[in-house]
Amino acid sequence: MIDAHNHLGRWLSEDDDWLVDDVGELIGMLDDVGVDTVVNLDGRWGAELEANIARYDERHPGRFLTFCHIDWSVLSSDDDERSIVDTLSSQLAASAAAGARGVKVWKDLGLQVRDASGAPVMPDDPRVVSVLQTAGELNLPVLIHTADPVAFFEPLTRANERWDELQVHPEWWFGGPGMPSFRHLMDRLDHLLTLCPGTTFIGAHVGCWAEDLGAVGRMLDEHPHWNVDIAGRLGELGRTPLSFRSLVERFPDRVLFGTDCFPPAAGDYARHRRFLETTDKDFAYSGDPTPPQGNWTIDGAGLDSRLLPGLYHDNARRVLRLTD
Repeated sequence: MIDAHNHLGRWLSEDDDWLVDDVGELIGMLDDVGVDTVVNLDGRWGAELEANIARYDERHPGRFLTFCHIDWSVLSSDDDERSIVDTLSSQLAASAAAGARGVKVWKDLGLQVRDASGAPVMPDDPRVVSVLQTAGELNLPVLIHTADPVAFFEPLTRANERWDELQVHPEWWFGGPGMPSFRHLMDRLDHLLTLCPGTTFIGAHVGCWAEDLGAVGRMLDEHPHWNVDIAGRLGELGRTPLSFRSLVERFPDRVLFGTDCFPPAAGDYARHRRFLETTDKDFAYSGDPTPPQGNWTIDGAGLDSRLLPGLYHDNARRVLRLTD
């Protein structure tokens, strides 16, 4: 397997330390469960990118592929559009030269990033479009996470199915005044794809819309350079396993395996394989005592075994431009 969506660096760490303490121990576990390669989305840029590449990619060739980020804070400067695009494009080229294997674009684009006027920067902002077109020219795939679960944009009441989760993480609720709607963000993402036909994209978390696989299918139909991973959405996909199976059958070369379970553990991979390979009913989508996303269980999708090689590794090998 290739885990095309995971976090091994320091970016999401609560104590600014590495999420993985012992890389050798991690590799032993990956060997045990059959994971050949993990994409590390925590490269950031500059010295942090170099530190991630040195710790993972260079010391363990082929086992880890680190993606960089783009420092969108440059958009808040008073510089003109051309200067901002040149700065960000140069930064991206430097990251590619340092060994980045792709670009991670996070949900802060559209939700938190502001330009010099204080206006939110959308995914299809002309400056963003220019930089992500450059990513295509550099042969860097872009893994993009736009918006968040639909429930995070709905009224914050007990009727919200993610109420319990949002009580623990109130900062994940985006339904307040002045915030863009989920649909608006997805429209802007769709427009971005239209404007960047030469860039290969991976839509994080089932194309950023796991709740509506029909919409995911329409975007895959309309954008041949659009791919999706399944990371972090086992709880959602397991509610509609037959629809997910149909999606993979329609697009067998466009769906990538990924977990977003960090630090990675053997039980996480076992749960994903159970969902993908069996038709088991009513089992937990998480190893946590309390379901972290919603109070439900899931059913297995029971994918045809002929679909598994593409999902587990072949599609990622193509998108990531890996050789034997």
